[in-house]
Amino acid sequence: MDTLIILGVMVQQREKNALALQNIFSKYGCCIKTRIGLNEIELSDTNTAGLIILELMGEKDECERLENEILAFDNIKVQKMIF
Repeated sequence: MDTLIILGVMVQQREKNALALQNIFSKYGCCIKTRIGLNEIELSDTNTAGLIILELMGEKDECERLENEILAFDNIKVQKMIF
């Protein structure tokens, strides 16, 4: 892949989505070159959110499958940068 792809993944209700999202990251681990997690810490437990930044590498089709599986979640937003 000659193109650099960065995904920003905003996770709402982190505790509800964490396990399923982690399973997806493990499934597509060969596509993830860099992963950075930024957690928003709130005093209440009702609405915790987090931001995950992914630098992708590898086959374009595999990276697109990863993105599409993440997009299937209701409480997760994805923004993509392509260089």
